[in-house]
Amino acid sequence: MKLAPINIKNKRATFDYELIDTYTAGIVLTGTEIKSIRLGKASLVDTFCYFAKGELWVKNMHIAEYFYGSYNNHTARRDRKLLLNKKELKKLERATKETGFTIVPVRMFVNEKGLAKVVVASAKGKKQYDKRESLKEKDDRRDMDRMFKR
Repeated sequence: MKLAPINIKNKRATFDYELIDTYTAGIVLTGTEIKSIRLGKASLVDTFCYFAKGELWVKNMHIAEYFYGSYNNHTARRDRKLLLNKKELKKLERATKETGFTIVPVRMFVNEKGLAKVVVASAKGKKQYDKRESLKEKDDRRDMDRMFKR
């Protein structure tokens, strides 16, 4: 019995930010959290990353409580530690010190070994006119695809 691949995206991140560099990070989870993720019960809406004592943490990530969890169940929106090597952490920390840059979780997935991974990106916020332009490009692409299908 093969389960469907888990691929949870933060669609808002690509609209609000210009993604510069991406990194794949492990995430520290409890038993009921990984079970909920494997069922696809997670969301990256309004999540962001921050540094505390040289470690990278993700804040506001929603992982729904596991239905079969007992008193050991987790809280849905707790801070979770991300696992990166020192070189990547220093590179990200340097990027966030610059004005206008932040770290945004873009995608969460479960790899072939069954481990949950998060793709984080150093990103620069878009201005309002950049967002309008990206919507215009998206509409133009959609119109071009419609024309070619006919």
